[in-house]
Amino acid sequence: MSQPQPVSETRISMSDPTALGVFGLALVCLVASSQKLGLTSGTTLLLPWTIFLGSLAQLWASSIDFKKGNYFGAIALGVYGLFWMAMALNWTLNLAVSLEFFAPLKPFVDTKQVGVAFIGYMIFSIFIMIAAAEANKCFFALLALINVLFFSLAMERFGVSPALFGKIGAFTELTISLLGFYACGANFLNNFFGRTVLSLGKPMGWIRKGP
Repeated sequence: MSQPQPVSETRISMSDPTALGVFGLALVCLVASSQKLGLTSGTTLLLPWTIFLGSLAQLWASSIDFKKGNYFGAIALGVYGLFWMAMALNWTLNLAVSLEFFAPLKPFVDTKQVGVAFIGYMIFSIFIMIAAAEANKCFFALLALINVLFFSLAMERFGVSPALFGKIGAFTELTISLLGFYACGANFLNNFFGRTVLSLGKPMGWIRKGP
């Protein structure tokens, strides 16, 4: 009687995609903040960076984290990747209605709806920020700044002191970019060398994780 053959299982090892996703966030925030700060103008050439770095890079990293079982990275990168895809579409539609052919649609455009979406994103980002506190201090600071940015952008869209909140949003987005570059650089070097080269800060320890 022949013996049953052992079943071999093939597993594909995947690297940590966090540096890729956070780099996408950092770069698109850098480009977008340059427009808000008046260093550049228009949104047309923001679109490639928004679609490929802000959206696709984060969504790609999110899909890898889902496969690796990294719940925090999968949800956070996925949520913000979809946000930048939506922003790219918003800018595209705004560009379209500025053309004579689509001009009749302009009265039906209410930018306050985008402000409502910012509030929705801020609400969920508060939950992500709480979780980030138990990841590391750098990610917690990033999420805190993202919440400030969403609130500022929402107030600007609602017409509440647009000059003030526009300025706050611009400098906040620039700070997010700079901190994001540090976070992705630290994550890349730490993973490459297999030790802590640049610290991301220890978890806050506010909420104990379950067994």
